[in-house]
Parts: sequence; C-alpha cells; structure tokens
Amino acid sequence: MNGIYLISMPGGSEWVLIILAVLVLFGGRKIPEFMRGLGKGIREFNDAKNNVKDELEKGMQEKDTRPTSSTTTTTVSSNTPPQQ
Repeated sequence: MNGIYLISMPGGSEWVLIILAVLVLFGGRKIPEFMRGLGKGIREFNDAKNNVKDELEKGMQEKDTRPTSSTTTTTVSSNTPPQQ
C-alpha cells in the first residue's frame, strides 16, 4: 500500500452511532442550541461571501465604465514681447 487511504462517507448504521454518541455527549437540550448557532454561523458566512462578491462585481463594473485614457490639451502662452 502506498499510504493512500480512501475515506468515504459514513453509511446508515454509522450515522446512527454518530447521532447516539452526540446525544450522549451533549444531551437533548444542547443540540438545538448547537444547531441554531451553527445555522447562524453559516448564514453570516454566506452573507459575508455575498458582500465580497457584490463588491468585486461592482468594482469590475466601475472599471469597465471608466474611460481608459483621458486626453487633455494644455495651452501655454507667453507674455514676452517679440524681439526686434
């Protein structure tokens, strides 16, 4: 074996054991609080991700609408009298 181990998702009976272990460790009252906190964290992460995405898109739109080069003309006038 090359040291490469394949890890797969747990099956049905394994999920039951995991859920029972969580119930024993945390109790029935703590699980809803834990899931509520997890949901709030996921929601905040998605909001932050969407804000970054919106700002990047806004920046790209501003870049596209700005003129690429601005041409300005400058006139120089001299107030010296002509030489004779």
